[in-house]
Amino acid sequence: MKRLQNLIIGTCLAVTGTLAHALDDVAAGKAHYATCIACHGDKAQGNAALKAPRLSHLQAVYITAQLQKFRSGLRGGPADTVTAKQMTPMAAILPDDEALTDVAAYIASLESPVSAATIEGDVTLGADYYNQFCGACHGAGGVGNPALNSPRLAGSDDWYLEAQVLAFRAGQRGAHPDDRTGRQMRAMAAILPNEQAIKDVVAYLHSLTRQD
Repeated sequence: MKRLQNLIIGTCLAVTGTLAHALDDVAAGKAHYATCIACHGDKAQGNAALKAPRLSHLQAVYITAQLQKFRSGLRGGPADTVTAKQMTPMAAILPDDEALTDVAAYIASLESPVSAATIEGDVTLGADYYNQFCGACHGAGGVGNPALNSPRLAGSDDWYLEAQVLAFRAGQRGAHPDDRTGRQMRAMAAILPNEQAIKDVVAYLHSLTRQD
């Protein structure tokens, strides 16, 4: 009986310690996020005028991975988009890997409204394209799959999704030889037959945000 009690107490202490650490991470992340507010907003709601996307819908693991890419040069290199290049020095401000995971945890804890639609497309056709080419990695309903390093797409700004697919197609994103997931996305983006198909997929994904 005493062994059982000790086991229960030990388990409770371990869980309590884990939760406290998680809260500490989020608190530290909030401090680091102060440099991001000017572009991404206090609730990570994004700012279309600054081409800064909404972030609050993303999984912490994906946010961390992208910050690591910016810090290492896998994203934001000479051939990348202007906005990606702007992110490189911002990611470099974070002092270490722990700061990356802390700020990612804080961003993932935020809630913000989904932005209004800005792109028109055929939602039904977009659903067909998505289910054929995108759903296997990004999941039914665009919920993402961390095991495949595939981010949540439902809840994203439609203008940002379109810009990223176009950047993949143009070789501005995913061009670095060490960016494995970026190379995979370049290949998938190229499958869509034209820019209208991209708009259709983006319109479909934005339609899912009503269920977000």
